[in-house]
Amino acid sequence: MKKTEIITKDELLKHWLEHRTLTKRTIEVFPEKELFEFSIGGMRPFAKMVNELLSIAVPALEDMILNRTTPFTHREGLLTKEALLTQWDYDTQKIAELYNQLPEERFHEEFNLFGEYKFPIVENILYMIDNEIHHRGQGYVYLRALGIAPPFFWDRY
Repeated sequence: MKKTEIITKDELLKHWLEHRTLTKRTIEVFPEKELFEFSIGGMRPFAKMVNELLSIAVPALEDMILNRTTPFTHREGLLTKEALLTQWDYDTQKIAELYNQLPEERFHEEFNLFGEYKFPIVENILYMIDNEIHHRGQGYVYLRALGIAPPFFWDRY
């Protein structure tokens, strides 16, 4: 029986990068002060969530390529909106570069991400995308609470 491919490696990267574009637009629409201070119900400010996202994707892909496991380290020190956006842009380019170095044959290989999440590489990549969508959704709640319309969730281009 012939196996049918549902999504290609390139299509998955395109999907991920489109989400990165939308998350960047979400960061951009936040007022500086609220980006770092506003929270609801004990959740972290959106800037801390963004710092978490910046702590995951590039280090994870580097580990996957080098077939090593390093512990998760939460990025700190990006204390302005401009610094977050600059790092976001840099990391987005780095994601594309690193992802393209990852052989497709390894996507179903089990990988222990940060020594905590032992799943096939493709599932770890999907986790990174899902985690970004999750935190962006929290950012949308914050924006709505601030009376600011977030970007359309479907406009990822």
